[in-house]
Amino acid sequence: MSTPESSPRQVVRPRGGLLHVIDAAGYSLAGFRRLWAETAARLEILGAALAALAFWWAGAALWHWLVGAALLALVLAVEALNTAIEVLTDRLSPEWSQMAKDAKDLGSLAVGLLLVLAGGFVVLVVTGAV
Repeated sequence: MSTPESSPRQVVRPRGGLLHVIDAAGYSLAGFRRLWAETAARLEILGAALAALAFWWAGAALWHWLVGAALLALVLAVEALNTAIEVLTDRLSPEWSQMAKDAKDLGSLAVGLLLVLAGGFVVLVVTGAV
């Protein structure tokens, strides 16, 4: 019995024009569904909801909300890239290897640095420092 991962698949040529945009939106939605399966992404969205409550409580200015939304988008984008690195690493190197560990650790570092930046911004807004 073959699994969908091991079955040969036909590569479909990309469609043009508006159909390409529709296809790309579908791929992005599928990517979001896959990202939602990650505990880290769900916790980051929960953190963003808590930050939004803190912004509301602190009477944050419009620009604070816009920067906060941009930082959330960046966190989720980097989390998606980190997840992609992990998925590919697990596929290419199912056994333990130092290179696979390094790839995963570097992806995690990228997410962690952005979370520190976003968290610092939230603290600055809530304390009235910006």
